[in-house]
Amino acid sequence: MQDILTHIADGVLTLTINRVDKKNSFTPAMYAAMAHGLEQAKADPAIRVTVIQGDVTVFSAGNDIGDFLQRKPSTQESPVFQFLRAIASHPKPIIAAVCGPAVGIGTTLLFHCDLVYAGDNAAFSMPFVNLGLCPEAASSLLVPQMMGYHRAAEALLLGEPFMAEAAMEVGLVNRIVPPTEVNGMAQARKLAAKPLASLVETKRLMKKGQMAQVLAQMAEEGDSFARLLQEPAAKEAFTAFLEKRKPDFSKVP
Repeated sequence: MQDILTHIADGVLTLTINRVDKKNSFTPAMYAAMAHGLEQAKADPAIRVTVIQGDVTVFSAGNDIGDFLQRKPSTQESPVFQFLRAIASHPKPIIAAVCGPAVGIGTTLLFHCDLVYAGDNAAFSMPFVNLGLCPEAASSLLVPQMMGYHRAAEALLLGEPFMAEAAMEVGLVNRIVPPTEVNGMAQARKLAAKPLASLVETKRLMKKGQMAQVLAQMAEEGDSFARLLQEPAAKEAFTAFLEKRKPDFSKVP
């Protein structure tokens, strides 16, 4: 069974994260498939909108930790960074439909989507510091811009979950509905019926003021992320995760 399902109909590409038994956690192959889907949507004039969705019970638990430790993203050409650049620079509208937990990159990818619809069971978290790491996807830039510094500090430094209502209050989510009704297709079809050139130009104009900054921040975060992966705090955090215990950072600088 494919971990990323793709479906094209009525000018809409749907990318479905389909690894529910692993809480839709990402592997490098899944990042590569997501990047490929976005590149396909960019190149194909028949595709006007992309929808990213998970399951009604979970959007994504972030990285698959076991797989992640075996194949750490060591360069900017790693699949995860290819995906992040693809979603950040994608010229056409992207809609996300989010139910259940959205952890790490499951939350940060949403800052690059144009519309986000959430189930009332959605829970967002960015626990990078808790893993001895730093933010990615330019979230160290975009989260303070959207939430304000103090709310961003709470989300990124404490890494605690915040629910759909809080996400809508700060502007990350457009609308909250019951999980079984979270579907971006109605809005996607509305967008797909509009002039593509106008959609692309409007998105370009909204994003142009910070696109270079976003890509630069993403690259700097990637370098820091790769460095922190090799340091004692991350090793303790990941070891504790695999051993199902609370990490002890008392002796870690």
